Amino acid sequence: MDRRDFLQATSLASLAAPTLAAAAKLPEEAELSLSDIAAAFSVARLTSQRLTQTYLDRIDRIDRRGPRLAAVLEINPRALETAGELDRERQAHGPRGPLHGVPILLKDNVETADRMMTTAGSRALEGWYAPKDAPLAARLRAAGAVILGKTNLSEWANFRSTHSSSGWSGRGGQTRNPYALDRTPSGSSSGSAVAVAANLCAVAVGTETDGSIVSPASINGIVGLKPTVGLISRTGVVPISHSQDTAGPMARTVRDAAVLLGVMAGPDPDDPGTAVGTRFESDYVRYLDVDGLRGARLGVARRFFADSAPLNAFLDTCIATLKRAGAVVVDPADLPMHGAAAAAEQEVLLYEFKADLNAYLARLPAGFRVRSLADLIRFNDAHAPQEMRLFDQELLRQAEAKGGLDEAAYREARDTCLATMGSGGIDAVLREQHLDAMVSLTSGPAWLIDSVNGDADTGGCSSPAAIAGYPHITVPAGLYRGLPVGLSFFAGAYSEPQLIKLASGFEHAANARAAPRFLPRV
Repeated sequence: MDRRDFLQATSLASLAAPTLAAAAKLPEEAELSLSDIAAAFSVARLTSQRLTQTYLDRIDRIDRRGPRLAAVLEINPRALETAGELDRERQAHGPRGPLHGVPILLKDNVETADRMMTTAGSRALEGWYAPKDAPLAARLRAAGAVILGKTNLSEWANFRSTHSSSGWSGRGGQTRNPYALDRTPSGSSSGSAVAVAANLCAVAVGTETDGSIVSPASINGIVGLKPTVGLISRTGVVPISHSQDTAGPMARTVRDAAVLLGVMAGPDPDDPGTAVGTRFESDYVRYLDVDGLRGARLGVARRFFADSAPLNAFLDTCIATLKRAGAVVVDPADLPMHGAAAAAEQEVLLYEFKADLNAYLARLPAGFRVRSLADLIRFNDAHAPQEMRLFDQELLRQAEAKGGLDEAAYREARDTCLATMGSGGIDAVLREQHLDAMVSLTSGPAWLIDSVNGDADTGGCSSPAAIAGYPHITVPAGLYRGLPVGLSFFAGAYSEPQLIKLASGFEHAANARAAPRFLPRV
């Protein structure tokens, strides 16, 4: 295919026009939404096989060569074959739904049964091929999605060292931010966020324990939605914490995130967190509302960026947009015990990581090189030149030193987390201020990648919703000194419909996303 012709082909706006010839070329640079893709499929202007090949070509050109983003770890060897099968099925029987034939990338801690490894970015798990799909992957596949490949991540979902570099893994190296290649992609869903931002796919799946969806989404200028814990099955996902872990959608629009959430959400008999009291829905698109901010009461959580006058000024511009769109803003509306659960959260994560990772690794085949946290620590020590050339594994050792989940220290820490961030935190502020949601900047801008000192965090608001297990969505709010920053909306358990309504209203009012330009620096 002539690439110049490919890039100069017809515009995205004409993509769905049925009068256009089916042979017309699709511009490789076009950022296609799920609606664009479905419209093009419906008039035979595009096939799944062709779209899959387009993304594969782009991954090769931009991710593997060109700027070399290192966002994609592994390509599904059956992707094109699967796309062809789905094309024939569409022709014979029509589409299964909005994901039929759509190539999707998954974070490399989600198991798939199609000859791709699941490694959490670690060389210790190289050679681990899951015998079946994780339920969330099975749901995507049943909806007709093409599992295109696995994305790079902060190794072990960034639970290995306090001096890690986000987006680095022993298996995949350092993922880079497509807005400025010397800047962090944040993490731990680094590759998924970068892949969506750089148009290596339309949508991707990330996972979060605390900030691992919303922070890289914010820093890479996309939408990220961390659902209520238990809305999406955690079976077959390499764990950190059963209290806080969840997968979630990463997309360029709120609508696409809502589509993906509706497919991924659902019960799993092997995950008790998805059963009791869970409010599943299959259609979150119906909550989209371009006028969704009108009349909403939103509380501004100011204290997350209290020490940064420039970021508070940026937040003020977002608040002005909210007000122009009809929102009633309560400012400030901070958590009464802001930051009070940090130490307790770390204690919970150390205990649960040991218990949950040991249970996960024990499922691996007898004789596999790592079948416990202790095995993993020994592996890293033995392969230090590859695995620990940038940072240590002190969090793994701290977790290994913990006892069981029946210890009083664990139970007390978990109680503190729920009381300070749940009932006495988000719930209390929403109730007392009569709010629909809380808002704040999701994060600061991307910091410089520093392989010596590790991450230099610029702040973020992810912890309260993460600790409480509540949903959190971030939407692009614009560029701060040339780098993306998102605006967050978070509220109580199972408030995804309300958050999607608010986020879509802000997205429409702000229209703030700018595509990356792969600059070497800002």
